[in-house]
Amino acid sequence: MSSDLVLDSGPDFDAQRTIALVDDDRNILTTLSIALQSEGYATRVYSDGEAALAALRSNPPDLAVFDIKMPRMDGLELLRRLRETSSLPVIFLTSKDEEADEEVGLAMGADDYISKPFSQRLLLARIRAILRRAGPVQDSGGEAPEAATSDSMVIERGRLRMDPARHQVTWGGKPVSLTVTEFLILEALAARPGVIKSRNQLMDAAYPDDIFVDDRTVDSHIKRLRRKFRAVDNDFGAIETLYGAGYSFSDG
Repeated sequence: MSSDLVLDSGPDFDAQRTIALVDDDRNILTTLSIALQSEGYATRVYSDGEAALAALRSNPPDLAVFDIKMPRMDGLELLRRLRETSSLPVIFLTSKDEEADEEVGLAMGADDYISKPFSQRLLLARIRAILRRAGPVQDSGGEAPEAATSDSMVIERGRLRMDPARHQVTWGGKPVSLTVTEFLILEALAARPGVIKSRNQLMDAAYPDDIFVDDRTVDSHIKRLRRKFRAVDNDFGAIETLYGAGYSFSDG
């Protein structure tokens, strides 16, 4: 295996989506590549950020998975430079002590992050969710397909505006960067203001394919959502807790 680049592709057929993996841990690269190919994806594998950048620019995949901590060029720098020319969907792999890096990455345009050690099933579910939102393959210049410009799915609740087609959220006109999981939880709440959603219902909305997560995971996502909205509005209180029942969204 080359120290800079390994190309490892699954079977070639027209409808196949391509996932790029960038990580200096070769065991992770090999394991994820095999798992993704078994699900029908083609993979391109890179163990160095510098080599990955040139390849991602010249021949963009449908989605990329970056490790944050890498030598020569880390995942944050790779994302920063990629975002100069591309809106390629990106998922970060992070360690538990990298919360600050996670926030920076999301602000720079990452679509989601998963903490190590992680479940392959969870990563596959996140990939599927992001690709569904991305729709048709985007070009390297980041132009979105025309069909994604429709306002028919936009959710507006008071100061909240959610655009699922673009995966964009604003509060009082100010952008709020959310992961796919956070977006799906908020969307489930905002779709029916005032209606109490149990933790199980929110888990079903955010974690398809029967992936098990415990109640504390949903609570953690709610806390992170509140923190992100309070960063743009100290008085944010639209997500209400109903102890023993779940959560609801208030658009008042």
